[in-house]
Formats: sequence, C-alpha cells, structure tokens
Amino acid sequence: MPNTESVSHHDLIVCACENQEYSARDAIEAAIFRDELNERWKKFLHRVEAERRADELDLDLDESAISAAAEAFRYEHDLITAEETEAWLENRGLTFDDFSDYFTRQYYAGALHEIVPNETEYTSASSELRELFVAELILSGELDRLTTDFIWRLAARCDEKEPTSEAVAAEEQNFFNRNRIEPAQLANWLERLQRDSNWFNEMLVLEAAYRRRCDTLLVPQARQRELATLRLSLTRFETEVIELESRDAAQEALFCVREDGMSMEEIATEGRYPYRRADFLLEDIPADAQQRFLSVSAGDVLEPVARSDEFELCRIIKKVEPQPEDPSVRSRIDRRLLDRHFSELTSRYTQRRLGISMPTE
Repeated sequence: MPNTESVSHHDLIVCACENQEYSARDAIEAAIFRDELNERWKKFLHRVEAERRADELDLDLDESAISAAAEAFRYEHDLITAEETEAWLENRGLTFDDFSDYFTRQYYAGALHEIVPNETEYTSASSELRELFVAELILSGELDRLTTDFIWRLAARCDEKEPTSEAVAAEEQNFFNRNRIEPAQLANWLERLQRDSNWFNEMLVLEAAYRRRCDTLLVPQARQRELATLRLSLTRFETEVIELESRDAAQEALFCVREDGMSMEEIATEGRYPYRRADFLLEDIPADAQQRFLSVSAGDVLEPVARSDEFELCRIIKKVEPQPEDPSVRSRIDRRLLDRHFSELTSRYTQRRLGISMPTE
C-alpha cells in the first residue's frame, strides 16, 4: 500500500463512472454546491471546540467510554481483530491516531455543555482543519452518504438525455437561491472552492438530470402504492416513559397506572423518577422490540423493559397511521422509491470504490 502520510484525505477515491474516478473532494464539494454540507461542518466545529476546551481545562478522558465506542464501531463494521481495523483505516488513508481522536472529540462534545464553536466557513478553513473534517466524515459514515448522493446524480446523467438549456438555467437559479449569492459573486465563490466554470456547469447538468429523474419517480400514484406497503412500519407512536431503578419499582408503577388510575407524570413526580415524552416510528426501533407495539392501543401501558441498569415503563399516548401529506412520511417514502430505483441504475453506470489515491508521477 502507498504511504498514507503523503496522501490527502481529499484524494481518497470513492467512486468511478465511465472510466473516470472521483475523489472524496468531488463528493464533498458537490454537496457544497447543493448547500448540503453546512450542518455537518457545524457539528464538526462543535466537536473540535469541545476537544480544545477540554484540553484547556485539563479534563480527564474516560478511557472506558472511548474503548466502548471504538468496540461498537468495530462490531458495526465487522472488524474483529486489530489487524483488520488497521487495514480498514489504512485503505482510507487513516491511522489509529485518527481513529482514537475521532472518539475523543465525540466524548468531549457529549461531556461539555455551552460550547460555542468558531464560525469558520469550510472554504476559508485551514487545510489541516479540512483534512480533519474529511477524516470525521469517513469515520462517521457521512462520506458514504455523500458518495451515494453523488453517484445517483452521475447515474442519472448517464441515463438521461442531455438536459435542456431551460432545465440547466433553472438549476443555476436554484443554486443562487439556496447559496444566497448573486451571479456577480459566482467567480469569487468558485475561487474560494478552487473550482472553475467547467466544474460549475457540470454540477448544473448533474442536478438537472437528477431532478428530471426524480420528477418521473416521485409521482402521487407511486407514493400511494409505496405507502400501502409501508403503512405498518411508518405508524407513529406518541409515548411517555418513566425510568425506574429496579424491576420491583417498575412493577409497582405499572400497578399504580393500571389499577389505581394514576398518571405517569404523577408517579414520576411522587417517586422522583426521570420522565420524558418519546415519539417514534415503528421502523425506527430495533426489530426485536417492534413486536411489543404491533397490537397496542392508545392508553395501553407496556410491561417494563430492562435498559442497562434501569427499567423503563412506557405508556402509549397515541398511535397514528401514516398520512401521505405528513412531511416525515413523504420523505421516507420518497427515499425508498429513490433507493430502489438508483440501486439498479448505479449498478449499470457507476462503481463504488474506497481506497487511497495512488501518487501521481
């Protein structure tokens, strides 16, 4: 393998289309073009500032929490041995230091409050900070998602006819609107990104082709058919939850609700137990827990469930069937329609790759 220290994370090859390879930089800057990177960047800056503040305060690091997070990552990625983990990292231009630093930033971001990160924009950030950001995207899985968005557009361009000038012009106006800049500012915007007008025009064509394909897929009839198959999994549950210290306490609280008619809030207040409202879709909970919710009705209180060293008591406030006009339901349906279509389309026109770019001679 090439020396990872001499290779920029931005040069990591993530996919190929029509004999052309594309790097992490291509996927990331396509997201900047679409104004879809800002929230990821802000979250990253918050973590960096949390780590800086922890160093300033000389805070101790909970090594057991870091180890647990690293183990969970390795389990999720099926990395059984240290050698497998090292190979996984090396293929992505990363080191064990990058790996541990990622979990350290996560830990401090969760441990410290009232962190105010700087507001440096990605395009004006130092090269070191941007390199660190790409490492964060790789380890968090966000680079995979950005790559998926990018290859969908590459595949759409390959499969669609050449977009009309009107379609391209519409995408150009969309760009100016979402990035809140004027046409006269475009040259400066591209210069800060170190891109040229050819790249910009290519992005416009990709977006026009992708939008046209989405318009043919996301029609009312298709959405309605998809909703019919997903009605159960997209059912929304509005619940209230009490956390209790033992099974006996949970059983006593259950009795008070079912037999004495006490409310969950009353029990939580009286016993000084943590209380919260929790809303979720059935598909968002683990598959082995879904069975508990399939036959419940509003007002039902479920049997206590162990959570680490505590027990949770859950009461169903409301059970809401999915409605096509619900924005969250529509976004789930649309994503499934697009996932199914582009899974086949990208297999024809693109190849997902992930590896270090070989140094050019």
